[in-house]
Amino acid sequence: MALLDTVVMRGLSIQGALSPEDKALLLGLELSPRRMSANEVLWQERADADLFCVVKEGWAYSYRSLKNGSKQNLKFYLPGDIIGMRDFGFARRLSSAAMISKGVVYPFSYQQLFELFGRSNLAVGIMATAIRQQAILSERLIYLGQYAAHEQLAHFLYEFYLRLKRIGAVENNTFLMPLTQQLISDALGMSPVHVSRTFSMLRDKGLVIRDRQQVTLPDPEALASLVGFNDSYIDELLPPMFTEFLRNSP
Repeated sequence: MALLDTVVMRGLSIQGALSPEDKALLLGLELSPRRMSANEVLWQERADADLFCVVKEGWAYSYRSLKNGSKQNLKFYLPGDIIGMRDFGFARRLSSAAMISKGVVYPFSYQQLFELFGRSNLAVGIMATAIRQQAILSERLIYLGQYAAHEQLAHFLYEFYLRLKRIGAVENNTFLMPLTQQLISDALGMSPVHVSRTFSMLRDKGLVIRDRQQVTLPDPEALASLVGFNDSYIDELLPPMFTEFLRNSP
């Protein structure tokens, strides 16, 4: 049921835009679970690109290795996300991907994807998934280029808060975030020391409490207000005109 649990497909199901036949096709795909260890590499940059992975359990990320030996972390993947969409249409991987924590992924091939393209509703779901992943990367460019360090971290944390909340992984404004200081610094372009100081600044403002992997946002709306957060780019529901069209499509 991995593909049916992905973010956009779940949204389409909620909106009644997936027929029983669509759901049966998703459920019928032969997806074999693959148990992964923490830090295990899924694939390396420049490797042949021929499959995707749905995250069922755990966290993962994609990254580029730079010539100075450092990394630029591109995207963090949570349960319900698809890894590898960015590589579709290219012969080789544009970035590496690895697990952060131990977990379970479901690989599925390009051939299986092509089977989904035969049904318009599922093709729209796959396309919407790819566009949303690109939107997250584009949003990162905006806040990395224009925001102060404390605003960058605030945006980073609030985005995780929303993404985790929609999969039921937030309780009393608290969530687990298994990211080391180094992983965060490689995502935001700060040094680990700077990340630590910025966490302290947000803590002193009463906006963030961090205890190892546990993060609490005492006032999520205040954190969002600090950066003028626009959550439209991570909405899992498609516009009503889309779902109306899909319900009426053959």
